[in-house]
Amino acid sequence: MFLKSVKLLHEKIENHRVYPFSIPSIKEMDTLHFYEPVTFFVGENGSGKSTLLEGIAYQCGFNSASGGRNSLYTVESSIPALGEYIRLSWLPKINQGFFLRAESFYHFATYLDQLAEEDPTFGYEGYGGKSLHEQSHGEAFLSLFLNRFGSRSIYLLDEPEAALSPGRQLAFLRVIHDLSKKEEAQFIIATHSPILLGYPGAQIYNFDASPIQEIAYEETEHYQITSGFLNRRERFLEELFRIEDDED
Repeated sequence: MFLKSVKLLHEKIENHRVYPFSIPSIKEMDTLHFYEPVTFFVGENGSGKSTLLEGIAYQCGFNSASGGRNSLYTVESSIPALGEYIRLSWLPKINQGFFLRAESFYHFATYLDQLAEEDPTFGYEGYGGKSLHEQSHGEAFLSLFLNRFGSRSIYLLDEPEAALSPGRQLAFLRVIHDLSKKEEAQFIIATHSPILLGYPGAQIYNFDASPIQEIAYEETEHYQITSGFLNRRERFLEELFRIEDDED
């Protein structure tokens, strides 16, 4: 691992009652430690996992909409709320990597097309050899993962499963394995995917807990709900619809 920990600088916060410091997981956060090449952030939407991931990307110098250190474009809504209030500890410090924000990936693809228009020699190396807009969403994501990702880098990914079918999620797990097996790359991933969360030996931090807690794969709500549904689908749905009928 390259990034060893992230610490929330409470002394810099003037008002803990305002967003994002009012989020329970952030409000009670002190330091998160990373000791595996792959770490997952899990929790409901609004639990703070993406907010912290964006703050880490800001401190790494990555474009907070999507991109690396040299991705020079802006998206107004991508300004990280925690960027100035956390401190990263490295050993060793690295500058290579990428931040993927699924909801603003379109803007990153458009930025690459603008570069291609301005520079005839820009051949989309590292992105599958053609515009990401000329590929399906899932193809564009995998093109990025397969061609852009390399060694001695840190990758911060916010819900990468958004465009990936179950089969492509498995292909992405192979990308993670190939890059991290020799500790040449580090991944921190915010996800809702029980497939991705199943990566062997990964750390999982639960942002639904306050303070944030490390949990096992089988303890995640993602695993429990998915497993329950697949193992007893008919009974699961009967109970779900009966509850809805009772509420009506």
